[in-house]
Amino acid sequence: MNKVILMGRLTADPELRQTQSGISSCRFTVAVNRSFVDKNTGQRQADFITCMAWRQSAEFVTRYFRKGSMICVEGSLRTGSYQDRNHQDVTHYTTDVYVDNVEFTGSKQESGTNGGNSYDGNSGYNNNYGGGYNNNYNNYQAPPQQAAPPQPAVPNNDSMSYGNAGDFEEILSDGDVPF
Repeated sequence: MNKVILMGRLTADPELRQTQSGISSCRFTVAVNRSFVDKNTGQRQADFITCMAWRQSAEFVTRYFRKGSMICVEGSLRTGSYQDRNHQDVTHYTTDVYVDNVEFTGSKQESGTNGGNSYDGNSGYNNNYGGGYNNNYNNYQAPPQQAAPPQPAVPNNDSMSYGNAGDFEEILSDGDVPF
């Protein structure tokens, strides 16, 4: 399984680019704080992780995020390499997060969205702040929410009934398991 989840701040304003065939892309860097403080300096160190977004997620990032914005990125790790232009015998290796899902994590003021639009991939732009852009191209629809059935009042004493053990079927071996 190759899954990466990052939460941090953008180090620069994201810039939207287009490939020759018109596909939108955006490369940005997220500064992610480490969970410990340096003993010598007393400061928290950060890792700077390069992320690559494509199509609608790239457009979403460039539209709603700016330098310093808190962002949550979900994606997969990809490695690559390329030859140095000036020194053909030198190979550079890269590690990037390819973005599948982007979400707001800061305040409304911080994102500068005035109420916060989001893009959820299925129904388009919404006017609810807590969303993000999901780049998973499946057509999964969550089932409608149903109200929970009313629960009977529990008497306020120490004697509680846990049901009858006879309601359960005894399985004698692994061969009887239905899955």
